[in-house]
Amino acid sequence: MLSRIADSLYWLHRYMERADGMLRLMKTSYILSFDKVQAGSMTWEPALKIFTSISSEEIEHLKKDNYAALKYLLTDTKNQNSLKVIITRARENARGVQDQITKEVWEQVNQIYHQINKPGINERLKGPEAIEIIDSFINYSDQFCGIADSTMPRGSGWNYMNLGKYTERCLLTAEFTYSFFKKKDFELHEEEDIIYWRSLLLALSGYELHLKNYSNQNHNYNVLNQLLFDKNFPRSLYYALDRANKYLSDIAASNPVEGSIQLIRSFGRLYSNVKFGDLEMVEKEGLEKYLIYVRKELNGFSRELGRTYFSYS
Repeated sequence: MLSRIADSLYWLHRYMERADGMLRLMKTSYILSFDKVQAGSMTWEPALKIFTSISSEEIEHLKKDNYAALKYLLTDTKNQNSLKVIITRARENARGVQDQITKEVWEQVNQIYHQINKPGINERLKGPEAIEIIDSFINYSDQFCGIADSTMPRGSGWNYMNLGKYTERCLLTAEFTYSFFKKKDFELHEEEDIIYWRSLLLALSGYELHLKNYSNQNHNYNVLNQLLFDKNFPRSLYYALDRANKYLSDIAASNPVEGSIQLIRSFGRLYSNVKFGDLEMVEKEGLEKYLIYVRKELNGFSRELGRTYFSYS
């Protein structure tokens, strides 16, 4: 497979996964923005910090204005991580590899692109239709995942797409966890009620699972364990790294280029750190330091992957 093709497939799924993560956090932020008692300051601030590069002063202004925050995150092209920009980039990558993806995958990406560019969408964000718009895009995202899973042939293209998907998912989980625990100065001993963690768990589609599988005490530790080490939670670091490791191994086995062994070893160090880690280790090292390490290693891996397989200089 040409490096250009592999690059586009990898980034197509990375952008689609980023869009999905942002939409879920936006939905949670929007709903909680009406719950002033329980939400407090945990409304738009995490989404604006993670998916924009604006200053703290601008965040303070935007987080108090639902419409302004929604518009900036969804359709404002000045924000390089707005949904409109992300979907446009995903479509550009998909358009360049139409002979490598199924017609159904291309049509779904194209449909989402046209929906985000629909005239009048900004006006609709001002009223009660806003939540319907967010929900519709989450549905489109779910459909994309289902369509890709049920129509894409299992081969090199599929491996690159899923490596991109799970690399992005790891980064999003690390970013979300960092943002919400930073509010507590990464302190685990000062117990918070489950209501405090609800927004984080909802943003990662893990609230229902948490209520079913974790006790009604030690919420700080339970939430952190679910997000980092729960092998059955599809958005945990462990699960996403495990899947990424599988697709990276398949890529290296089918295309053993110079540097692929070093790339696998580099990724394997991070994967093993999480796979064989536990909360005691994280607490000893420090949660903030641990999450920074994970983000740094993932970003470093992404750069090395580009140099090894996509011919980045």
